[in-house]
Amino acid sequence: MRNTLMILGIFTVFSCKAQQTYPLNTFPDDVPSGSYMKDLANELTSFTGTWVASFNGKNITLTITKQEHKTFKIPKSADYYYQDVLNVHYIIKNSNGVILQDNSNVQNEYDKNAIISMYVHNNIVSFYYTGTNCGIGWGSINLQKINNTQISWSYEPNVTVLTTKNCSGNTDLMIYLPETKDLIFTKQ
Repeated sequence: MRNTLMILGIFTVFSCKAQQTYPLNTFPDDVPSGSYMKDLANELTSFTGTWVASFNGKNITLTITKQEHKTFKIPKSADYYYQDVLNVHYIIKNSNGVILQDNSNVQNEYDKNAIISMYVHNNIVSFYYTGTNCGIGWGSINLQKINNTQISWSYEPNVTVLTTKNCSGNTDLMIYLPETKDLIFTKQ
């Protein structure tokens, strides 16, 4: 009985793997499956909060939250990794206060209208935007920290080819996010 417990204990010790932690901007392909890309320098926190701006008669409110240890699966693989990220939820209203678009119900990075951070460098966070209906407007968004109360927004959507196969029906194909560079958001 004692030998059985000893062998079981040794097996347990050698079968356990410690999670390896890497700096936030480490490329996922460069680390073993199950690794954690952590915000060791606390670079993401200064972007969190509620931010507002106006552009072309629209009022935009961004709510940016930090999510630690988010799981990402690598496509067509059993591999995965964890990463600290920023999630952006937004509400866009017209000048009369009518909500044009609201992504506050987005749950994960694959949902329509999801905005999630990819990396941060020199006070600039780069985000991936999945786009709206039929993927319209997908692309990257950059937020640059100007000071503790202001960030600069830059967004250029990518081109999407629409067909009746990939976009059927009578969907709203409007991009409501501000398509501009250097739009200043103020922290509330």
